[in-house]
Amino acid sequence: MFKIFAAAYYFMKKTIIAPLGGELDALFVGIHEFPTEKVILIPAAGSAKQAQNAREELAKFRIPVESEELEEHTLEAMFEAIRHIKNKENSEIAINLGCASKPMGLAATAAAFVNGIGAFDVVDDRVITLPVLKFSYYDVLSDKKMKMLKTLYSEGSFDSLENLSKKISIGPSLINYHIYGNNKNPGLKELGLVEISRGDGKVKIALSTMGKLLLKEKKKK
Repeated sequence: MFKIFAAAYYFMKKTIIAPLGGELDALFVGIHEFPTEKVILIPAAGSAKQAQNAREELAKFRIPVESEELEEHTLEAMFEAIRHIKNKENSEIAINLGCASKPMGLAATAAAFVNGIGAFDVVDDRVITLPVLKFSYYDVLSDKKMKMLKTLYSEGSFDSLENLSKKISIGPSLINYHIYGNNKNPGLKELGLVEISRGDGKVKIALSTMGKLLLKEKKKK
């Protein structure tokens, strides 16, 4: 069944999202590998000339090109741009990470995982397809974990796990379990959704950037 799905995904005509700032050749390797209906460029800071070069080259292949401009070059802005593209496009979407700068590529990879969008990299003219993590974190977040995240989102941070425990009426042992997890169930720390710091014998906890974005994405769904 997986082989059938993979083959269908591979040959289905796609809208390619291309964050820029890296090697432009990777854009055309991806187009050669995947049937491409349209390309949506996401220019990096200072890559206006590169974006123009991409448009001119793609015109030779008669491939429609659009641009999705970022208000600022942050992880949050990349999430918003890719979410906007996903909501307005009707065709299958894939993200080409090979033509992105390292920061743009990391942000686009995180956005792909959270939104369940296919992504691929280009290494030495070879396409490497990343797994589509359709669960997008949400399937591994229990009601109690989500309650903790929402409380951290609204309160900002807690200067001790005891105070967080009192705020949400969950016992200290369960708080520790949901933060640190075990061999079978990852905790919020391992999932990269909270940040832990220690001082004066206490544990301070706050949402990570990924945790904040995850909560924002969930509100928009």
